[in-house]
Amino acid sequence: MREAHVGYLIVVEPAREEGVYKVVGVLTDRDIVVAVVARDADARSLTVGDIMTRDPLIANESSPLEATLTLMEEAGVRRVPVVDSKGALSGVLALDDALRTIALQLNKIAGCIGNEQKVERYVRA
Repeated sequence: MREAHVGYLIVVEPAREEGVYKVVGVLTDRDIVVAVVARDADARSLTVGDIMTRDPLIANESSPLEATLTLMEEAGVRRVPVVDSKGALSGVLALDDALRTIALQLNKIAGCIGNEQKVERYVRA
């Protein structure tokens, strides 16, 4: 995690279908701090399965963004694994991703307003 500069890993196991992986947990940098560092545990004696968060919140890729954000808020998480209709891992949704998307939409709205004002001035001149 340190070498890749990531604070969130999705733990998967193979599903019945070849090439399909099911989410079984997540491991965060916070999990490591709380379960290992704060308890002064021997990290070499632990496995990912010992400290990961089991049964994490999972989003479906077809779910509306707003509904997923509501679930994330209720669960108090910043990232969620995203699965397809078969339950196979297809990605991760982070609040940063959602914020970027929403900001782009707001920018387009602002652009519409600005262009409307320009067109109005031109038409009325």
